[in-house]
Amino acid sequence: MTLSVAQRDFVALLVRRRALTFGDFTLKSGRKSPYFINTGCFNQGGDLARLGAAYAATVLARFGDGVQVVFGPAYKGIPLALATAQAYEALVRREVGWTYDRKEAKTHGDGGLFVGAPLVAGTPVVIVDDVLTAGTALRESLAKLQPSGARVLGAVVAVDRQERGQGDVTAIQELHRDLGVIVAPIITITEAADHLVANDVDGRRYLGAADRERIAAHLAG
Repeated sequence: MTLSVAQRDFVALLVRRRALTFGDFTLKSGRKSPYFINTGCFNQGGDLARLGAAYAATVLARFGDGVQVVFGPAYKGIPLALATAQAYEALVRREVGWTYDRKEAKTHGDGGLFVGAPLVAGTPVVIVDDVLTAGTALRESLAKLQPSGARVLGAVVAVDRQERGQGDVTAIQELHRDLGVIVAPIITITEAADHLVANDVDGRRYLGAADRERIAAHLAG
């Protein structure tokens, strides 16, 4: 599969910032993994604009030009929502709102559970988040948004780890099956690995054939 310019730029950013690394890792779930993703490594000012461009391109490609509000769950989703709304607004050439949730509803001042653009019934919303593993955070976001009546078109995540959920399908497939929600990754781990095993980034080959085979075996197991 040929990656888009936005996807290639995003993969380059992943490895430059060491947000995607290869080796032997033990995940929070206890499962072993030959790759590790840490979007907390995107901690430079310029990273935010590059992330926003990658997310916005995916929002436009998968959900069209009618999104009114970008929602980012606290805390990692907050800067992503801001950056995505800004970049998406430039693509569709109209105002686009962004909002995020509080961990606990505020009962004084501006009050409420959400901060930012208002969420009213029928508003087309896309959720943005960093990495989807089991889908727990996304399920929580959907539950919070439901009372507002907003029309959630789907979600965009940075990388689909392609880890299995509770059965034989991936977490993304499981969410679509259970909740009918579309989750669009900027890149899947398979796409990123295929690109990196065949292409240099800044003159360096970040992934060898043996490690690519380990990733394939991990995903198949």
